[in-house]
Amino acid sequence: DFPHSFLPLTHRSLGVRQYHVASVLCQRAKVAMSHFEPNEYIHYDLLEKNINIVRKRLNRPLTLSEKIVYGHLDDPAGQEIERGKSYLRLRPDRVAMQDATAQMAMLQFISSGLPKVAVPSTIHCDHLIEAQLGGEKDLRRAKDINQEVYNFLATAGAKYGVGFWKPGSGIIHQIILENYAYPGVLLIGTDSHTPNGGGLGGICIGVGGADAVDVMAGIPWELKCPKVIGVKLTGSLSGWTSPKDVILKVAGILTVKGGTGAIVEYHGPGVDSISCTGMATICNMGAEIGATTSVFPYNHRMKKYLSKTGRADIANLADEFKDHLVPDPGCHYDQLIEVNLSELKPHINGPFTPDLAHPVAEVGKVAEKEGWPLDIRVGLIGSCTNSSYEDMGRSAAVAKQALAHGLKCKSQFTITPGSEQIRATIERDGYAQILRDLGGIVLANACGPCIGQWDRKDIKKGEKNTIVTSYNRNFTGRNDANPETHAFVTSPEIVTALAIAGTLKFNPETDYLTGTDGKKFKLEAPDADELPKGEFDPGQDTYQHPPKDSSGQHVDVSPTSQRLQLLEPFDKWDGKDLEDLQILIKVKGKCTTDHISAAGPWLKFRGHLDNISNNLLIGAINIENGKANSVRNAVTQEFGPVPDTARYYKKHGIRWVVIGDENYGEGSSREHAALEPRHLGARAIITKSFARIHETNLKKQGLLPLTFADPADYNKIHPVDKLTIQGLKDFTPGKPLKCIIKHPNGTQETILLNHTFNETQIEWFRAGSALNRMKELQQ
Repeated sequence: DFPHSFLPLTHRSLGVRQYHVASVLCQRAKVAMSHFEPNEYIHYDLLEKNINIVRKRLNRPLTLSEKIVYGHLDDPAGQEIERGKSYLRLRPDRVAMQDATAQMAMLQFISSGLPKVAVPSTIHCDHLIEAQLGGEKDLRRAKDINQEVYNFLATAGAKYGVGFWKPGSGIIHQIILENYAYPGVLLIGTDSHTPNGGGLGGICIGVGGADAVDVMAGIPWELKCPKVIGVKLTGSLSGWTSPKDVILKVAGILTVKGGTGAIVEYHGPGVDSISCTGMATICNMGAEIGATTSVFPYNHRMKKYLSKTGRADIANLADEFKDHLVPDPGCHYDQLIEVNLSELKPHINGPFTPDLAHPVAEVGKVAEKEGWPLDIRVGLIGSCTNSSYEDMGRSAAVAKQALAHGLKCKSQFTITPGSEQIRATIERDGYAQILRDLGGIVLANACGPCIGQWDRKDIKKGEKNTIVTSYNRNFTGRNDANPETHAFVTSPEIVTALAIAGTLKFNPETDYLTGTDGKKFKLEAPDADELPKGEFDPGQDTYQHPPKDSSGQHVDVSPTSQRLQLLEPFDKWDGKDLEDLQILIKVKGKCTTDHISAAGPWLKFRGHLDNISNNLLIGAINIENGKANSVRNAVTQEFGPVPDTARYYKKHGIRWVVIGDENYGEGSSREHAALEPRHLGARAIITKSFARIHETNLKKQGLLPLTFADPADYNKIHPVDKLTIQGLKDFTPGKPLKCIIKHPNGTQETILLNHTFNETQIEWFRAGSALNRMKELQQ
């Protein structure tokens, strides 16, 4: 290890082990992690050393997930390892942040007082560009509107040693795949679709900003030891069936919470029939089943992609260490699913939830039966899930056939390139023009409509309609803020075919279209190259290196800004039990992070905690009246918006809780869904179960995420009750807390509440937040 006395005092006090220093370790070859960081090396030898230590201890074959995760343990010799139980202390290789979450992450890092990030880190500007008129115009408008935020992120990156990808560079996950992911990497990113990098054989995990701050500060990162779900792929993909159909099928099997606490590991002979970017698609949407992440074993498809993206040296090094980048024969999976790719049919999932799976051949009949609108108003392809060169090529192959018969899209049609490199290459190779000729509009290299950044004009709010997308998530109102939009997710080629036909009843495998000459024809299954025959066109240079000397760099946050706000520390726990907590809202049914902290127009306030708190829980349904954003004020007895009621309680010193249902906080990694309740006076969130990232985010901000020991106790609590949580003075891992329910008629009931806190996380609670605790340790 790097000599402890050589570390800067600020890092030494946090127990940092800076193993990103190349001279420390003896390697067979020094290969840089990326072109942008020539002095930061891949340490497969350290991975190998740690794996061998753990393998000797466990004395059994290891899954690929275990090799990469355990290979990054801070203390491989002493770490307790039990799947689903122990908390692992890990040393990730790098951090990636998208601009909407990077604002709060960098604000927290600034308040930590540390001079530089301890691991390679990057910021990616992709979330703040609204789709309105088309790529160039929308990008110009976004740069103007978001100038203050972009300037903050660029200067903060320069000051603290973080690489900065400017607006227009592309979606974070595509940029990571093209430049930073590699087999065996452990990467954390402040976006729930960070698992996209699993398509290149890495363990890439979505986290909240506070987790990113820990890693950037050089503190070991904690993760509950994941279980491993194996998905054995047999057969091979062909025809209209695409990689997207694999995860659409798996989502139908496992549901939105079936992967919680587990890594999904794909293996088997069918893997080799999937391109590297296709594997990334599958891993990306694994976020929708609640999985910690997903991963594929290193193979020749990954090697081909690495070589084509200018990283043949990484591929050659990976070849040397390949035994550590694939699962051991005979390794054990906690659950095993088998999917025969030769029998898999094209799927389309939705509406309103990504696990409602239908074969494309059947969705029309189901829609008629359920009363879903059959006419497709808009088809949208692209997003971080499906915007590769192969995706665009397959869509263009479908479009070309329709154009040959004189047809254009009956539906509106949009195309979102995943990166500047993809945009430039599909322009050069003619794909973009083919899709325009079909009636498509090429949007900016950004998230756009997938995250609600869509200035939609063709319908009024409340109008029932259907859209089909190649995105990953289709919660109520997510894409356009209209709760009556029925959004379905499928592959880009199926979206293109359905947009041409204009109806959910069309099955491209069997149904015919009529050309302008009156003749019927059938679309042939699309065929396209997975990678360009020549080199990728990199397009415009959109990367800003952090300067070697940042001593003169200033980061300005105006005290009158409506977009940015420096953070004040949260209050410490007062050492007492929580008495007479008011219930702000008892949530009915699904409550995602979109319900808790909406995106879309609210994205502009992601750097200003007080302003963004005005969207707290405005999408959640109140069980008392069946309405969204309408709760009873326990003092005035009047119904009003959730944020206003929370602010009233805060002003009057009334502490409160939220009662939730199953899988509370599923969806995005946005930590604002934890910061906002903490800011407005919450002390606990009590549910039947939590999504992984949100539960951790709540702990990081000093809140108590608690679950009913008996899920039926959810029904014992009413919005008019008050709660007292006891046992905090003796708060220990594994020991339930008591909750006394005080009913208005004077009667009381006592129930038990479970938690998953470990000793470190209990210290976060006592200190008021993980950031407060970090500062205590520095002092």
